[in-house]
Amino acid sequence: MMKKIYENWNILHKEMTSEGIELSIREKLIYALSKDQYTATLNDDYLALAVAIRDRIVERWILTQQHYHKKNLKRVYYLSMEFLIGRFLGNLIFGLGLEKNVEKVLDKLGMDFEEIREQELDAGLGNGGLGRLAACFLDSMATIGIPAHGYGIRYDYGIFQQKIKDGYQVELPDEWLSMGSPWEFARPEYMVKVRYYGRTVMYKDSSGILQVKWIDTQDVLALPYDYPIPGYKNDIVNTLRLWSARSTENFDMDYFNAGDYENAVHKKIMSENISKVLYPNDDISQGKELRLKQEYFFIAASISDIIRRFQSENPDLKRLSDKVVIQLNDTHPSLAIAELMRLLLDVNGYDWDCAWDAVKNIFAYTNHTIMSEALERWSVPLIEKLLPRHLQIIYEINARFLDDVARMFPGDTDRLTRMSIIEEGFPKRVRMAHLAIVGSFSVNGVSKLHTDILKNRIFKDFYEYCPEKFNSKTNGVTQRRWLLKSNVKLSGLISSSIGDGWVTNLDALEKLLPYKDEPAFREDWR
Repeated sequence: MMKKIYENWNILHKEMTSEGIELSIREKLIYALSKDQYTATLNDDYLALAVAIRDRIVERWILTQQHYHKKNLKRVYYLSMEFLIGRFLGNLIFGLGLEKNVEKVLDKLGMDFEEIREQELDAGLGNGGLGRLAACFLDSMATIGIPAHGYGIRYDYGIFQQKIKDGYQVELPDEWLSMGSPWEFARPEYMVKVRYYGRTVMYKDSSGILQVKWIDTQDVLALPYDYPIPGYKNDIVNTLRLWSARSTENFDMDYFNAGDYENAVHKKIMSENISKVLYPNDDISQGKELRLKQEYFFIAASISDIIRRFQSENPDLKRLSDKVVIQLNDTHPSLAIAELMRLLLDVNGYDWDCAWDAVKNIFAYTNHTIMSEALERWSVPLIEKLLPRHLQIIYEINARFLDDVARMFPGDTDRLTRMSIIEEGFPKRVRMAHLAIVGSFSVNGVSKLHTDILKNRIFKDFYEYCPEKFNSKTNGVTQRRWLLKSNVKLSGLISSSIGDGWVTNLDALEKLLPYKDEPAFREDWR
């Protein structure tokens, strides 16, 4: 029956007209929110409009994902600790080209569009440029039609709310989920188990091949929530999947019956702290451990999900690099290299060379900083405690890599020290940027100048070793949010002068140059 409904998609089609939107809003207020004109609040008006718009996005979302699946297209998977996605409602209305129809309907219903938009809490799942870039890339990939999925963490509390009291900044919790979110869809059927701690056991199988098992672990569940990421007026909708931590042991009845109510829920609280807050304070050892837990949590869940999706369309895992590219947004997701190696080696029976060839052709790395103190370096004892199998794999990657460097630069021991993934000291540390470079086929900065500094100074040794990996990508923003949507009068002037091609092709703004000496245009611009 369900297959028949989807084949006859026009049965579910939502009208894009103002009349269709008005009907949807009225239906949502009554049937989804159980409200009438006497009891509906401003937040109810927002939810009714949001769900009405969401319905129109969801239709396109399902069809987009069906298309990717049927065509078995190569996918980009964008891994980032941050996604500064902002507020959805206005952006989705713009993306569907419905702003005039929506304003017309709201005027008729006596609702104020700006007041309704202000009801949506900003999803502050980022701290600045890193999260902004991630959000803009998702928007851009959907707009130009690249099959892509974003992966990150669904923090209960995002970047702090700022208040100024007596001239000083006061940080308050960012409770962006306090009223729920109409834009997310929980997908419990794709829950993933993530493992920590434990120990490794080595043994030889019946064929005499060395095998490794990671046992006695402490486990946490990763529950995915999906958010639609639509392209601009092209009916394409990609997916952002954010992971929320759930305990495998929610409640200990023995503790509770003994009157120890805190210990009854202790494991649940400790497990779910993983996705509680963006950037926990890492000045203390517990904070550092929680931060590393966060990184591995979304990495392990995402890699498992990527393989699941691949295998639903492809029976031969050896084709993984033909269909999958994983972009690492800074070093935070770089443990994904060791995690994919672990899965290929320990779970799927690959030998080392085959696994490493696949990994090197799957990952790409974006570097965001030239400051050495900002390049992640995790202590070896902490990784050994939390992820013992991954440390073994990182040591093996490093040993084989340094052997290759030594062959290329014989006798240059200082170079080996500088390039090693393991930094000597007390304690030893894992240089995550080095791991990302060694395990990726592409390394880029976020501007030409930045990339030149990486090549000539920060990672000079690596550039001399593998110059073909390094390339430049210019960091930008989506003009659809930062011009079209945020400055309607200016974008209107531009479009009336040169057309609206610039909305999806920023280079088209060069057509403005002939107007630079026209007094009337300059005055309108000013």
